[in-house]
Amino acid sequence: MEPSHPKTSDSREPVGDLVKQASEQISRLLREELALAQAEMKEKGKRFGRGGGLFGGAGLITVIALQALVATAVIALALVWPLWLSALVITAVLFALAGVLAALGKKEVAEAGPAAPRKAMDGVKADIAQVKESAHR
Repeated sequence: MEPSHPKTSDSREPVGDLVKQASEQISRLLREELALAQAEMKEKGKRFGRGGGLFGGAGLITVIALQALVATAVIALALVWPLWLSALVITAVLFALAGVLAALGKKEVAEAGPAAPRKAMDGVKADIAQVKESAHR
């Protein structure tokens, strides 16, 4: 009784069978690489979403800050300082807050990296190199 292990090229299999096996293995490998690419893109999408949300938050805070500037802060500081100085100080503080939120958003987007699925692409390149090397033997 023969041991049950995969046949190798030394077992003199017909070329058609070897091509069929190679085709099946390549198909399985491509499906696995596509699954990896999909998972990687999903993670990158989450990072871009968070970064975009922070940018959106910075814009919203800027609009609200401008409204609050006109309504209350300037009037309150105008009791102590001249009106023009109180308006200038409040404006600077609110824009500084918007700048901090924008910087945080930019950092999130930068950490997401390029949109290409790097790990999957590297895996496909390595697989192609291995197939080429095996074909030359």
